[in-house]
Amino acid sequence: MAFFLLLVMLATCAAVPEDLSDKMLTFPQETKTANVKVTTSVQDFSAVTVCLRSITDLRRDHSLFSLATRSHHNAFLIFWVASTNLFSVHVGKPSATFGAMDYKLNEWHSVCATWKSASGLVQLWVDGKPSIRKYIGGSRISRPSVILGQEQDTYGGGFDIKQSFAGMLSDVHMWDYVLSTREIRRYMDDGYFTPGNAIRALEYHIIGRVLKEDKQVPCVVSSH
Repeated sequence: MAFFLLLVMLATCAAVPEDLSDKMLTFPQETKTANVKVTTSVQDFSAVTVCLRSITDLRRDHSLFSLATRSHHNAFLIFWVASTNLFSVHVGKPSATFGAMDYKLNEWHSVCATWKSASGLVQLWVDGKPSIRKYIGGSRISRPSVILGQEQDTYGGGFDIKQSFAGMLSDVHMWDYVLSTREIRRYMDDGYFTPGNAIRALEYHIIGRVLKEDKQVPCVVSSH
């Protein structure tokens, strides 16, 4: 069994159509190579919601979700800036920062970010608590490259070990619209919610030392 798991972690997995609900991705060490490349079922976005759960003990900057296009390597990026204890959400060149989020080490956190091109507004949710909405602008997102575990500085690459993620990610979902407050709260509470339509029937490639398995640990739910 141990040998089988090692093969799963080290090999590049073939594309597999599967929902990441109740699945956990373990990134067991800091590298500039290990990542999960996700192919979305939607190729053009005028709005985005991304939700995921994460746990890490990293005390440095790191990426939670990286979406690049040919024109913008930070077309939709959720990033933790350790030096200022702020989350940063990028949509193309513009970005917005969000503070007063209780992002503790070695604890599961539920994170959602929303953006809509028509209004230009972006909002972040952490463990059931919403941020204020901020104007960020941004334009439509087309032909995305979605990477988990690394931050893209080029389309599909340009990884930096100092921005990599180490820890576990689970329940990764993406929608091509802004999820309602009720649906976000359902996700945060780990209850029934509408699965993400943009990566619900997804294909992904595991590259490097990453382990995919069923979610094994309880997630922190909202404290609202």
